[in-house]
Amino acid sequence: MKLIKEIGAVICLWCITFSINAQNRVVTQHSVGTVVEGEVTMKITQDITTRYRRTTSQGVENAKLDYSPDIQLKQLALPLSETVMARYPDYRMAYWKNYTYVQGYMFEAMDRLGQVTGDTKYIDYMRKYIDHFLDKDGNYQGDQLTNLDNFMTGSAFCTLYGRTGEERYKKAALQILKAVGTYPSSDGQFWHGNRNPNMWIDGVFMMQMFLIRCAQFVGEADYCYNIACRNIIAAARHLQRPDGLVLHAWTTEPEKAVWANKETGLSPEVWSEGMGWYALVVPELLALLPKTHPDYSQILDIYLKMCRGLKNTQDVRTGGWYMVVDKGNNPLNFIDPSGTAMFTYSIQRGIQLGVLKIKEYASVAQKGYQSLFSFVHVNSKGLLDVIGACDGVTIKQNFVEYVTVPKILNAKEAVAGILWAAVIMETEQLKSN
Repeated sequence: MKLIKEIGAVICLWCITFSINAQNRVVTQHSVGTVVEGEVTMKITQDITTRYRRTTSQGVENAKLDYSPDIQLKQLALPLSETVMARYPDYRMAYWKNYTYVQGYMFEAMDRLGQVTGDTKYIDYMRKYIDHFLDKDGNYQGDQLTNLDNFMTGSAFCTLYGRTGEERYKKAALQILKAVGTYPSSDGQFWHGNRNPNMWIDGVFMMQMFLIRCAQFVGEADYCYNIACRNIIAAARHLQRPDGLVLHAWTTEPEKAVWANKETGLSPEVWSEGMGWYALVVPELLALLPKTHPDYSQILDIYLKMCRGLKNTQDVRTGGWYMVVDKGNNPLNFIDPSGTAMFTYSIQRGIQLGVLKIKEYASVAQKGYQSLFSFVHVNSKGLLDVIGACDGVTIKQNFVEYVTVPKILNAKEAVAGILWAAVIMETEQLKSN
């Protein structure tokens, strides 16, 4: 049967099932057209059903801003944050499920942007989202706390209590904190999910950012700091190499994990975004941890060693960091905007805290920041698009698997990471504005 050009074809789209679970939806496309077989012309119909799972939405169709596609961006923080809020007026709809770590990751940057600018729209955006996940009495109604990712957005409950003083946010935060006490760990580091003893470096960020914000805004500071230090130190003991770089994961059951070395239980590569999560959380702890704390010096040593490793692996030509950080000479490798943003933030944060020397590291952060502009473009609707990043990467068995993960437009971790970097690198300009 030869398919010819459709004549007067009608295309109809509708969602057979569409729930608040964002990208967990089923879309059926119904098309009508004609085909010719010999002397016979036939009318045909076709239904194509697509299941969307674990994806990032490109936002509502009518989202639009006034930025010109011809503009050469000089700053990223304000237009990127405006883009996120325009694309996702209901932030539950942005990702593959309505309550994920990415919302909490984004809110960390938005809160800082609000503190720098004095603009309340950022805290309002956070509140609008978080209010869907606690009941009228302030009880936590977010996703089950059975994996470290689901603890991450708990940091927003803590921050909202700190910014508003509303007791309902504190109540929910303390309920999340209660779950920390029974969460499983091996050798001091929490399992990424509570069903198997696999320790991902990603998860150190997810749980510890909640604990850090709980200590800062809610209470139980000694307990929160002690647990955070324990996990960060345990991760370094297993995953930080002598050159300061940090591997992706380890397990106590290497015989069950296809990615693990059967003798050491370690994953094979230094994945940029994985190490990036760790690079973000360590200086955030140092910013609040009392210098008299018995673990402060060890946490600082871990951080300084890590920053030296990052300085030594920064790409000389672009200023960015590679997807597999230490293998930039492999032609399959590429500069990863997500990891680059994380490393840029981390180094600038260390300078801000006075634990990294300006003379040695300021140019490292500045070059990393400048490299991000090549990944951000204004589209025809005046919205910022982030290109060149991967979305939802998990532990891989080898180098090739990491560098062949598909890149998608506006990969969620990259968008949030670039906002983290932009806010800290543009702080003085934002204040002056």
